[in-house]
Amino acid sequence: MKEMINVALPKGRLGEKVYAMFEKAGYECPSIKETNRKLIFENEDAGVRYFWVKPSDVAIYVERGAADIGVAGKDILLEYSPEVYELLDLNIGKCRMAVAAKKNFSDNTATTLRVATKFVSIAKDYYAKKGRDIDIIKLNGSIELAPILGLSDVIVDIVETGKTLIENGLEPKENIVPISARLIANKSSFKFKTQQIEDIKDKLKAQVKTDD
Repeated sequence: MKEMINVALPKGRLGEKVYAMFEKAGYECPSIKETNRKLIFENEDAGVRYFWVKPSDVAIYVERGAADIGVAGKDILLEYSPEVYELLDLNIGKCRMAVAAKKNFSDNTATTLRVATKFVSIAKDYYAKKGRDIDIIKLNGSIELAPILGLSDVIVDIVETGKTLIENGLEPKENIVPISARLIANKSSFKFKTQQIEDIKDKLKAQVKTDD
């Protein structure tokens, strides 16, 4: 019997795209598509066990060894710097981390810039490199409200199409970093299950669409 590889998949649309790539790579698990409340799905023949977790938790499961590999957004990896190996950019779930503000906003560098975000580390790092003095306001949701209600001057958030910003009278001002889904591995698992993890990586890599 094959040694099982535990795979943490992000719940939602991205996870479904990721699973489709694993399926195409020969690591199918039909029970995952059934409508049920199960959280763990395995296929002993393929040597894989999948479980759905909240996207922001994937890196924790992998870092702590509950999962051997998983798929997490680059935003999570930058924000929390988990102790994992980043093996492959899957080039899906693409968006960008950006600074956004009201359309008429201009930065007065003589004052401290108030920045609302849930990505505190990314924002601090970005503005530290610019030598800009900031006041971070940590929020967990509806970040767009902050500049509208005068809580912050700008926001640092993920932007996919920019539609939500525009509908709320905001616009992207600066791009910080492009974001996409990454295949990550637990460091210890990678040492002991190198061949299996490399095989999975290679089969997924063959499906990655590059931007030519």
